[in-house]
Amino acid sequence: MKFVFTLSCLIIIHSFAVSQTVTPCNAPGQNPSTAFPVCGTSTFTQSSVPICGGNVVPSPTCNTYPLTDINPFWYKFTCFQSGTLGFKITPHTNSEDYDWQLFDVTGQSPGAVYTNVNLVVACNWSGESGTTGASSAGTNVFVCEGYGKPLWSKMPIITQGHEYLLLVSHFTQTQSGYDLSFGGGTAVITDSTPPRLRSAESSCGGNIIRIKLNKKMKCNSVAANGSDFFITPSGGVTITGVNAINCSTGFDTDSIELQLSGSLAPGNYTLNVKQGSDANTVLDYCDNAIPTTDQVNFTVFPLQPTPMDSMEVVKCKPSSLKLIFRKPILCSSVAANGSDFTLTGPYAVTITGASGNCSNGTASSKEIIINLSQPLYNAGNFTLTLQKGSDGNTVLDECTQQTPAGSALSFSVKDTVNADFSFQKNYGCTTDTVNFIHPGGNGITNWQWNLDEGQFSNVQNPQAFYKNFNTKNIALVVSNGFCTDSSFQTFTLDNYLKADFTAFDDLCPNEATSFTGTAQGKIVQHNWDFGDGGTSSQQSPTHIYSNPFTTTSYIIKYTVTDSFGCQKTAEKPVKVYSSCYLAVPTAFTPNNDGKNDFLAPLNAIKAENLNFKVFNRWGQLVFETTNWKYGWDGTVKGSPQPTGVYVWFLTYVDRDSKQARQMKGTAALIR
Repeated sequence: MKFVFTLSCLIIIHSFAVSQTVTPCNAPGQNPSTAFPVCGTSTFTQSSVPICGGNVVPSPTCNTYPLTDINPFWYKFTCFQSGTLGFKITPHTNSEDYDWQLFDVTGQSPGAVYTNVNLVVACNWSGESGTTGASSAGTNVFVCEGYGKPLWSKMPIITQGHEYLLLVSHFTQTQSGYDLSFGGGTAVITDSTPPRLRSAESSCGGNIIRIKLNKKMKCNSVAANGSDFFITPSGGVTITGVNAINCSTGFDTDSIELQLSGSLAPGNYTLNVKQGSDANTVLDYCDNAIPTTDQVNFTVFPLQPTPMDSMEVVKCKPSSLKLIFRKPILCSSVAANGSDFTLTGPYAVTITGASGNCSNGTASSKEIIINLSQPLYNAGNFTLTLQKGSDGNTVLDECTQQTPAGSALSFSVKDTVNADFSFQKNYGCTTDTVNFIHPGGNGITNWQWNLDEGQFSNVQNPQAFYKNFNTKNIALVVSNGFCTDSSFQTFTLDNYLKADFTAFDDLCPNEATSFTGTAQGKIVQHNWDFGDGGTSSQQSPTHIYSNPFTTTSYIIKYTVTDSFGCQKTAEKPVKVYSSCYLAVPTAFTPNNDGKNDFLAPLNAIKAENLNFKVFNRWGQLVFETTNWKYGWDGTVKGSPQPTGVYVWFLTYVDRDSKQARQMKGTAALIR
C-alpha cells in the first residue's frame, strides 16, 4: 500500500481506506493456504490478477499506516542452501505498482502471516511503479510505504530447511499481470533431488494402489486416467483411474491413488512409470520428469493387524506428534480425546486430543495427529504408548484390523533456543564500535549474524565497526541443530557531527557582523577563529573587523565539540573592505591596464537585489548587471563603444534598513 504526505493526498488515501473492504480471495494461489509452489530456476508468469484482498498484514518497521494484501498472489518455497535471496517482479505494464512481503512460516500455519509479525523477513511497499524485488541494488531489507522510496530491497538472508511464503500485492486496481523470477542471491530454493517414486502399497482389498512420491510435484502433470503407470505382473488387472491427493484445492501433491479394475491377489508386484496420455510422466516444480525407467516394488498382504509403525521426525518445541502407519487407519476409530495414547517422559505433558488426517474427505488416513497440553520446550526422552481408548478399542485400519495395545514408540527432543541478544555501543569520532552479546545455552552451536553495512559473523559475541552514524538493522539466527530461532533489532548511532555556519561573504569595517552556527550533533562547545586574532565560544557570535588599508580576505574557522569529545571544523573565506561607502565612478578607462577598466558600483557590500544599468546618449541600454562586482567594459557585443558621456541608473535594497534606494548619474568613457 502507498502513502504520501500532502493533505490532499491524505484525503484520497482516507477515502480509499473507507471504501476498501476485505474481499475474500477464493482463486487458487490468492491466499496463503493455496500458495503457488515456485522453482528457483524458472520464471513464473501471472497473466492476470483478480481483484480481491484487503487483509491487513503485519510489519516490524512499517507502522505509519496499515499494510494490506491488495489483489494478492502467494508463492511458497523451501530453502535448500542458506544465503541471500534475490528475486524480481516485472509488471507487464511498467506504470503499475506492485509490493511484496516475505514470511518465514517454518512450523507455522499459513494463516499466521496475518497475525505474527515475527514471521516477516523482508518487504518493499514503495509507492513507485515498475520492477521491484530484492537485489544488490537495495540498501534496506525493509522498505516502507510512500512515494520516493526505492523499489529494490536489500537481499534478505534465508535459512536452509526453512519454509517461506512470498506475498505479491498489486496496489494498482487493474488485472494486468507480471513475471516473477529468482536470482542474484547465494541461497538455493530449487530442490536438486531428481523426481522419483518413493514407495507404493496396496489397500486391504488390493483394488487401490497408493503411491508416495519423493517430493511434491505438479498436479496438472498427472494423467487423469492413470496412464502414467502400469503394474507387473498385472494378472489381468488394469489401472482405470487416478486420484491425486489435495489436487482439488492445490497445485502440488506427493501422494497418488490408482484405482484398479479388480483386486490383486496377495503377492509381490512392481509399479512402473511410462509416458501417459498427456505425453509426459509426472513433473516436479521445475518440469523435471520422473524417468520411465523408474519403478518401485510393493506387496499385497493377507489381512493382518497394522502395527504402530513410526513417528514423523519431531521438530523444535512440538505441540503435537504425528504417527505414520503402513496402512490407512479409520479416522472414526481414533478417540477424539486422545485416550488411545499415553505419553511418559522426564516431565509431565498430557495428551488432549487425537485425530486422523481425513480433512480431504476420505474415511481413513495413514497419519494420526496427537495434540499435547503444552509444547515440549525442554530436552528429554519420551515414549508414546498405544492403549484401548474411551471408545473401547485402540485404532483400526481400513480393513477393521485392530493395532495391538502396548505398541510403543520412543523419541527425543532438545531444548528450545532463543535468539534474543543485547549490544553495547562504544562511540568514536570516525568509527563506532558495537559489541553484540548472545547468552548462548540450550546447546546452541550456530550463530548467523547480519550486522548491517555488509558485515556478517558466525561467532557467538561478534564486534562490528560502523563509519555511518545512522540507524542499523541487526538480525540473528541461532540453532542447536534441532531448534532454530531468529531475532531482529534496530538501534541508532546518534553521534553524527557536522560543523557549518552562515555569514556574509563581504563585510564592512568597524561594524558588528553576525555569524550563525548551524552545526548538527550533540554539541557542547563552540570555538570561532575569525582570522584576525579574534575568537568566540558562542554558538552565534558577532565580531568587528578593524578598517584595513585595502580589501583583505580572512578565513573563518568554526570548530564544534560534541559530548563524546569529537571535533569537526568548517572553514569559509570572507572579505573585509576598507570602506562601505557606495559610489559610482564619474569616469573609466577600459584600456586593460588594470586601473579603472570597468564601470560598476563601488563598495556595494550592503546592496541587496541590486540592478545597475548603463545607457548611451541615444537612450539605448548598453549594459545591465545584478552583480556589483561585474562592471561594464565599454563594449556592446564585443564592439568597443565611443568615447563620451553615458548615463547610469542603480537600484537596490539596503541590507540594514531594508529600504529601497535609487541612484543615477553620468560617467565618461575615456579611451
